[in-house]
Amino acid sequence: MNARNALGRYGETLAARRLTETGMTVLERNWRCGRAGEIDIVARDGDVLVVCEVKTRRDGAFEHPMAAVGPQKVQRLRDLAERWIQRYGGAPPGGVRIDLVGVLLPRRGAPVVEHVRGVA
Repeated sequence: MNARNALGRYGETLAARRLTETGMTVLERNWRCGRAGEIDIVARDGDVLVVCEVKTRRDGAFEHPMAAVGPQKVQRLRDLAERWIQRYGGAPPGGVRIDLVGVLLPRRGAPVVEHVRGVA
């Protein structure tokens, strides 16, 4: 595993921990759907299915983690959410939400984890 992949995995672990601390249930991590892509975290928040994108950056990186998700990525996440729902038996009663977790790793001190609900 290269350094970039290790950084991403670490960020995803911190994100999953944060989601769990807020009462969500992590159903799956790194769900792949062939060439269509990957969902970093699939979770349940009450009766809502949550598709969560995680972006991790080191402090001083060019862009903030939250800035790394644009309209094309959001559309890909919507498409992947639809595929996940088709595979696992239909939409939940509360619908589907797309969340973003940004993880910023400072040179010193604790990581900063930001969770934004309903980015799309």
